[in-house]
Amino acid sequence: MSHAAEIDWSRLKAHELRALAAQNAVVILPIASIEQHGPHLPVMTDTRLGFEVNIRAARRAYATRPVVVAPVVWSGLSEHHMPYGGTLTLSHATFRAVLRDLIDSLVRHGFRDILISNSHGGNQVAMQQICDELSPQVEATLVATTYVTEAGESLSQHLQDQQGVMHAGEAETSMMMVCEPDLVDTSALAEITDGMDGGRFLKAGKASYRWRPFTHVTANGMAGNPARATAEKGEAMLEAAADALAALILDPQTWAPPEDRRGEDTMGVPFHR
Repeated sequence: MSHAAEIDWSRLKAHELRALAAQNAVVILPIASIEQHGPHLPVMTDTRLGFEVNIRAARRAYATRPVVVAPVVWSGLSEHHMPYGGTLTLSHATFRAVLRDLIDSLVRHGFRDILISNSHGGNQVAMQQICDELSPQVEATLVATTYVTEAGESLSQHLQDQQGVMHAGEAETSMMMVCEPDLVDTSALAEITDGMDGGRFLKAGKASYRWRPFTHVTANGMAGNPARATAEKGEAMLEAAADALAALILDPQTWAPPEDRRGEDTMGVPFHR
């Protein structure tokens, strides 16, 4: 990508964004949260990490296809974190309405490939529902992703005490040491490890779901071992996440139109299209 190319929607002029739409640029619409992240990380953690990963991914992909990153929707679904304070949450109806209106704005401007890119676990189910609901209604391809799951093993391979990215644990603390080192309180990381079985708090039986507040898992609002965090791990994980999203964006199958395999019915009569 040329150093002159700007990928942050908020820094561009209107005519530049019109030109990107005319070039069939991919729009990344990041969604995140403002919520408590234990005693050592700021409430901006999911929003800041989501922005960083998406900006890096857009820079990687831009040389092959134009990409622009919309401002992060920082208001997400965080009811399960409300007991700790510091958390701002939306209702499901409001969250759905906000995303619907933003997607409608992008489509009205001529953008046709939109990546809803999530960095907060509490948004995942609703994000997929919204994608299901809106996809048949809008003249655009909507793809919903969460960088933690899209990158998968590429992230978890860097972790020592956790099987994957957990709330305010080894991974997020490491990445925030890169993005906002002055906001990470490292004074007592070894003393605050909690909720190491955090992945179980929404599960019942073998494969069933139940809602629980995060207080069900942890007293201090975090899950994992931040004492293992380092900036070196954080940089490696940010790069791995960006690589995964860039690969998703550049895969032609990501944006391919749906196929219609009906052809003829069982009596040999063609379906009308």
